[in-house]
Amino acid sequence: MIAASLYFLQEKLLFLPTVLEQNYQYEFNHSYEELFLKPEDDVSINAIHFKKENPKGVILYFHGNAGDLSRWGYIAEFFVDKNYDVLIMDYRTYGKSQGKLSEQAFYNDAQYCYEYLLKQYSENDIVLYGRSLGTGIANYLASKYQPRQLILETPYYSILDVARQRFPIFPVKSLLKYEFPSNEFITKVECPITIFHGTNDTVVPYSSAEKLNTVAPEDKTTFITIKGGGHNNLVDFETYRDKIDEVLQ
Repeated sequence: MIAASLYFLQEKLLFLPTVLEQNYQYEFNHSYEELFLKPEDDVSINAIHFKKENPKGVILYFHGNAGDLSRWGYIAEFFVDKNYDVLIMDYRTYGKSQGKLSEQAFYNDAQYCYEYLLKQYSENDIVLYGRSLGTGIANYLASKYQPRQLILETPYYSILDVARQRFPIFPVKSLLKYEFPSNEFITKVECPITIFHGTNDTVVPYSSAEKLNTVAPEDKTTFITIKGGGHNNLVDFETYRDKIDEVLQ
């Protein structure tokens, strides 16, 4: 019964969206454009595009598995403060976004956002940033395109790897509908990669990020260990803030 629950309820375990009314008004500290993108019929992807006057580039930010843009947009403003434009989207079923969820849908919508940015920016000005769940999506895009760089915060080797650690007695490989195989994507990435992970992360084990680092291109990858860092608080650590400033110069 537990195995059956893992199979049929895995979306409820993996994805924790909150829903916003379509007329909800965002309140951020920087100017922004609200977008409703249409990658497919019957799909609407709500996104926020923060814009600076003379930006250093643009960050395409893929957020974690919980919440919506009312929270994540505020978090993304950390990078707007560093003089970057930022485009951040809500996944299907999150916030105001609508459409049927699937692993391929995550990838399709991410590609649509990337292509949207290519109409406005040089590819060399695009930075891909993934956090937690979003690291698999950012890895996928980086394996398909040639962005300036890829930044991964609290990444996993794969969802399968995390599930095996969480549920070691179950045949999770045969149960999972979502795999997000970052370990496969990252081997094809040609841009510089920076990985941040905390040693006290209880959501995505530090060991999963270490494992991902072993298959990443050695000459392109920098692995930053945040001693004592958890899953949601790396920004509180000087090591993270200093390195992000260096990476985004």
